[in-house]
Amino acid sequence: MKENLKETVNSLPHRPGVYIMKNSKGVYLYIGKAKDLNKRVRSYFTGQKNIKTQILVKNISAIEFIVTSDEFKALILENNLIKKWTPKYNIDLKDDKTYPSICITNEEFPRIFKTRMVRNDGSSYYGPFASVAKLDTYLALINNYLPLRKCRGKLRKRESPCLYYHIGKCSAPCCGKISTSEYRSYTRKAENLLNGKTKGLKKELEREMMNASRALNFERAALMRDFLESVRMVEKQADHIEFTEEARDYIACFTENSISTFSVFQIRSGKLSGRNLFRTRIYSDEEDAFTEFFLHYYNGENPFPDSIFVSGEFDLESLNIYVNSLSPAPVTVAAPGSGRHLKIISMAMENAREDVRRRNRKEKNVPGLIELKELFSLPALPVRIEGFDIAQLSGKFPVASLVSFYNGAPDKKNYRKFHVKSLNGAIDDYEAIREVVARRYTRVLNDNLEKPNLIVIDGGKGQVNAAAQILQTIGLASIPVLGLAKRNEEIFLPDKSAPVILPETSKALKIIQAVRDETHRFATSFNRQLRSKEISLSTLEKIPGIGPKRSQSLIKKFGSIEEITYAPAERIAEIDGITLEAAENIQKYFTKKFDKR
Repeated sequence: MKENLKETVNSLPHRPGVYIMKNSKGVYLYIGKAKDLNKRVRSYFTGQKNIKTQILVKNISAIEFIVTSDEFKALILENNLIKKWTPKYNIDLKDDKTYPSICITNEEFPRIFKTRMVRNDGSSYYGPFASVAKLDTYLALINNYLPLRKCRGKLRKRESPCLYYHIGKCSAPCCGKISTSEYRSYTRKAENLLNGKTKGLKKELEREMMNASRALNFERAALMRDFLESVRMVEKQADHIEFTEEARDYIACFTENSISTFSVFQIRSGKLSGRNLFRTRIYSDEEDAFTEFFLHYYNGENPFPDSIFVSGEFDLESLNIYVNSLSPAPVTVAAPGSGRHLKIISMAMENAREDVRRRNRKEKNVPGLIELKELFSLPALPVRIEGFDIAQLSGKFPVASLVSFYNGAPDKKNYRKFHVKSLNGAIDDYEAIREVVARRYTRVLNDNLEKPNLIVIDGGKGQVNAAAQILQTIGLASIPVLGLAKRNEEIFLPDKSAPVILPETSKALKIIQAVRDETHRFATSFNRQLRSKEISLSTLEKIPGIGPKRSQSLIKKFGSIEEITYAPAERIAEIDGITLEAAENIQKYFTKKFDKR
């Protein structure tokens, strides 16, 4: 412990209050409350601590404290200070985004589909669904019985409807075969189903079934009958807990290796209406973390239930005082005891436990990242790594790949491909690296994108120096860069003449190899794809009346020669600039070609 910190800790009173930890620049690192300031702060510097708490303690340069008259006042003060300063190591909750939801788009003729991305775009989202099978059941029900459009993107006018219309699965709004109000009646049924308002939906379906039967429209009546039976089946599968009108929340917390998940079960009208996971890392004890989460969750934005049951013997008195100071109606915060409340808390705890263990499996690379930071004296843990490789074939189709790794694992949504433009047929990997690194990080600067903690180049000293020169030129010399050459797995650094060779068992080496191998795979795949496309284009240009522009349009729409071969002439003729006659010529060309085989 630093000498100045030792003096501060020794002088802390044995009284309730709030402690504030700062780094050498005065930046707030962590704010916590304590029944006994001296004992609580001293605990950070004694005993075995996990790696993340060790990182926090290592960065502490100053500790300040505020004494309060009781623990509840400390709780309120802590909450206000955290909101004001948002310290780095306090809870940064991330709502679960891995479970899928159902989206009903905000369009004149809405679409309904599964998504893992919830956007603030005016669309309605239902979920998230912890059970993907349950979500798929709802979607199948909607798609089977409600003739909503299946096409992606913006609705385009068509002269003839698609196959879904002819089999009764779409109402063809693209061809004007349904009014907005009638279409809206279908989406309203879907909304009622997803909102759990099945009682009114069942009455509506029964009424429509009877009306269709009276009108001798037996096909429609049978469809409504089947829909009604399916809704009843879904109702039976719903998570009924007990028949009560009381609104209850059940909150469980599970922590392992500083990774915590808070699981919130919401019971409304005797049914499990919400099952949400909130994720964070904690650097204090679990009781402090739970209290901080509780204050964050019940901040006046989420509706207050009648009762809240929590998974531990936390400071229930303070939590009751806090929540009742905000809620317009009385709220009880309690431990579950035994019986039905304990059963539901156990379910919530199992969800939290499974989520934490799944995250721990994902974060198995953290020791390797720490080793990487220490071996190469990186300024920060390389949580975000970007890797580059160049691929070409005898100077043709020069391309580059950019792969992104987060926490030592591929982050494919941030992969990028580059056409290398500066070579003009020359074979020059150094110039190619200079070009793509300049393009990538000029964009990062211009668009204020996240910068990586480390750049890995598939190559040796020449490629590494080329990348480092560009980073220096554009003002990003602070981003570390290294290269991994395939021969002897040598690691090259810009400021070192001799390569570094790590033992095969090194966890840091395994992460660098994973990045290098993925950049190579991605670049080679892109190069191969371009060569295949070139062959496809040259094949299409042999067809009378199909030049380079039309060839490009065909490949863009269908993706491959094989798909074009099987496409009907009418679909080919949908492309701008290709008449029905030209489309028929394309079909005749491939028919003749395959007949000769």
